[in-house]
Amino acid sequence: MAASSTDELVFLPLGGSNEIGMNFNLYGFGPPNARKWIVVDLGITFGDQTTPGVEVILPDPEFAESIAKDILGIVLTHAHEDHIGAVAWLWPRLKAPVFATPFTAFLLREKLRDAGILDEVDITEVPLSGSFSLGPFDLELITLTHSIPEPNGLAIRTPLGIVLHTGDWKIDPDPLLGGVTDEDAIRRLGDEGVLAMVCDSTNVFVEGEAGSEAGVRDALAALIKPLKGKVAVACFASNVARMDSVIRAAQAADRRVCLAGRSMHRMTAAAKSVGLLKGVPDFVNDKEAKHFPDDKILYLCTGSQGEVRAALSRIAHGDHPHVKLGKGDHAIFSSRVIPGNEIPIRNLQNGLADRGVRLYTERDHPGIHVSGHPCRGELARMYAWARPQIAVPTHGERRHLLEHAAFATDLQVSQTVAPRNGDMVRLAPGRAAIIDEVTAGRLYVDGGVMTPENGDALRERRHAAHNGVLIVSIALDGKGRIVSGPQVLALGLPGDRENPLEDTLDSLAEEAEQAVKRLPAEERDHDEVVENAISRAVKKAAFRVWDRKPVVETTVLRI
Repeated sequence: MAASSTDELVFLPLGGSNEIGMNFNLYGFGPPNARKWIVVDLGITFGDQTTPGVEVILPDPEFAESIAKDILGIVLTHAHEDHIGAVAWLWPRLKAPVFATPFTAFLLREKLRDAGILDEVDITEVPLSGSFSLGPFDLELITLTHSIPEPNGLAIRTPLGIVLHTGDWKIDPDPLLGGVTDEDAIRRLGDEGVLAMVCDSTNVFVEGEAGSEAGVRDALAALIKPLKGKVAVACFASNVARMDSVIRAAQAADRRVCLAGRSMHRMTAAAKSVGLLKGVPDFVNDKEAKHFPDDKILYLCTGSQGEVRAALSRIAHGDHPHVKLGKGDHAIFSSRVIPGNEIPIRNLQNGLADRGVRLYTERDHPGIHVSGHPCRGELARMYAWARPQIAVPTHGERRHLLEHAAFATDLQVSQTVAPRNGDMVRLAPGRAAIIDEVTAGRLYVDGGVMTPENGDALRERRHAAHNGVLIVSIALDGKGRIVSGPQVLALGLPGDRENPLEDTLDSLAEEAEQAVKRLPAEERDHDEVVENAISRAVKKAAFRVWDRKPVVETTVLRI
């Protein structure tokens, strides 16, 4: 296929640029009014203390939905949640066929089955190093190494040039499970001529290289073998090589392994479906594990990031139904602290320490974890192999992307573009440039319902969380006279010995009563007028007391 004079090749990140996580990328080819598109990854990120009640956050698909009829496929690079977690939520809005390698496809089917749409989604399993075509896009999977099985880069060939989309990667000479990074394939792309490389920026500030899983295996085995008492190891369930290392270390220490957490069971099933975790002895279930001698059991746990409902958090709080840890036991964190999770992880570790559990982390035992993302040494090697004309940093916060662009310039890459989510980058023809901006935002999954990022429910919840809530109830007769109340109740508002909360609420009730009495008789017949008058008066009085404006909910009862 030859390019016409009006054709353009564009890259459009809708998630994962200016942030780490929630990857959602589009490539378009054709004239501006008639482009064909592919989606590369469709992931989620997670809520934090700024999004109370919201655990899952999705990229806003508004633009992608507007061109859904021209989306030829959704191509998934690997199975991490920030790359596949939004498919089950957003596929009904896009309805494009999905392409993934077997391990990723296994986990995706589980998600689609849970969402009740498995039978609707057309999933094509692509073998490792496989190739397929979608309209003007010829795609080839490039085997890379990362912290999950079957990570792939994408060589995207178009009539206007080749794009290497790396996805998440590192260079691990001994990844333990799966193949090594396919250096030869990347060098061949470089010889063919790479127009642009869209590349992971996570560790761009870190010198050197990330390190190998083989070293982690040795470090874990040396750490675990001499320990007495029960041992719990927390790691990302998706890191099957790390799970395998923990299992082998347990075997060497004559311990059986118990999986604690649903994700551990789901990932081991996916791994075994593609021939991984061979020769691993049967796991002990958590009901059986509590009958083993302490020195003969190891718990492989979810919850390394302090997730409230994960196994390790439940153990730390003492409410896991079967697993108990205490004095003389050990908890090993074979994971890193994801930025934003510092507080829940600290709370988790304090909870374990309070129970007498000894902790081991990468801070005091650096060998027990390595990153799955490339440091500067690995980035330099990748650029030397691929030799792109254009560097497009992605998968990073703003500071990561700009540093990556500067680093690429130092490596003699002639053009760099560091887009934000929503920036449409023209890669060809001509010099790379941002040519348009489209809607790019977030959707929150709140109580199982997708809501806008700035929806009323979350805004009110944030306001209530910061300012408290006052509930006012009053009963009026048919002539608008007060029969009972006002009564004022408070949630999340303070009092002390000098100013007891009960006394403050009594004074607020007096303010509410005066607000009603100030209304003309004819206005007291309208509940909304009465409610508004009370709310204004109480809010104003509350501000004088607490220097904040709580949410005020007023109920008028007619008797």
